[in-house]
Amino acid sequence: MSTQRPGRAAITGIGVIAPNGMRVDAYWKSIREGLGVLGRITREGCEHLPLRVAGEVPAFDASALIEETFLVQTDRFSHFGMAAAALAFDDAGLGSGDPAEPYSIGVVTAAGSGGGEFGQRELQKLWGKGSRYVGPYQSIAWFYAASTGQISIRGGFKGPCGVVASDEAGGLDAIAHAARAVRRGTGTMIVGATEAPLAPYSMVCQLGYPELSTVDDPERAYRPFTASACGFVPAEGGAMLVVEDEARARDRGASVRATVAGHSATFTGASRWERSREGLAHAIRGALDEAGCAPEEIDVVFADALGVPEADRAEALAIADALGTHGTRVPITAPKTGTGRAYCGAPVLDVAAAVLAMEHGQVPPTPNVFDICHDLDLVTSRARPAELRTALVLSRGLMGSNAALVVRRGGESAR
Repeated sequence: MSTQRPGRAAITGIGVIAPNGMRVDAYWKSIREGLGVLGRITREGCEHLPLRVAGEVPAFDASALIEETFLVQTDRFSHFGMAAAALAFDDAGLGSGDPAEPYSIGVVTAAGSGGGEFGQRELQKLWGKGSRYVGPYQSIAWFYAASTGQISIRGGFKGPCGVVASDEAGGLDAIAHAARAVRRGTGTMIVGATEAPLAPYSMVCQLGYPELSTVDDPERAYRPFTASACGFVPAEGGAMLVVEDEARARDRGASVRATVAGHSATFTGASRWERSREGLAHAIRGALDEAGCAPEEIDVVFADALGVPEADRAEALAIADALGTHGTRVPITAPKTGTGRAYCGAPVLDVAAAVLAMEHGQVPPTPNVFDICHDLDLVTSRARPAELRTALVLSRGLMGSNAALVVRRGGESAR
């Protein structure tokens, strides 16, 4: 009987496709400087909708990044996913082409909106021209698991694959799923989430969310933790990570950017924001416990920051409940106020930001937020230099999920 302890799950690669940058260096520069890139929605067919502001990924040319064979069968959210996965794989130093050990590499993604743009296009053909004009890929391109399937097929990855079909918190749950797979023996996992919810069909589906901001001014549309909080602004894009066994990564000479230390998730019900206080606090405690981490060891918190007064208050109280007096002193940030919430992609972008913040020793600011009305040390205006070893990333979903993830800087161990 083996007594070997499970290896730690290390983050060795990051790929970002976001409204403020399509590579890690551009993304970090933007969030470090606190740049806000929210703007009026420019997508065709959206002009008459009450949702006017969002975070769009500019100048994304899928045809320059992805082979035509894959483009014709996939939606924009999968285009983002394939592009981000390739960037992450390259960032991890794993190269390109057929992998030497295809069964040692798996893929898991999270998705909340699916392929709305592709689905809309095919439905328009159905009702406008008839069923003979609907393409065969309509049956798969809209599906939540499409990105996982296409990333694995394109990369030749034959290890364990899966999808977390969930609300926003699913982005953190997917990372935890990948980390568990690595601890159980899978060599490498490609994990993350990308979303493309800005097609007219997708946007109409979102209009039923009372938490959605319909403010026209990009600088005032998404202002969590303030008296003028009026909801959240949606965004497209997201991030993919390479997670692998730490010892294996070091053996091949890879740089361990961070380790996934702890995760926990709860469910408290759709739009029941007062209840989310207890659920989120429980998730935080669970993540700390799995990480073997005391509350005072958390050096920075990346907040969910929904922008709804009841939800913001519940989050602030949950942080205090779980971290005690340290919860009012630890630096807290929400870079997503400058880019919007990319649903399942949002917390994965926050994890990428947390890893970069620990690497650079700076807490990025929270754009467009100044008049804070909660007892939080929210970082605003400019980045704050700090010694960052351990980060806590929080996420809640509109359908009621809560999740917390603890990540440690590369080379750090439990203190």
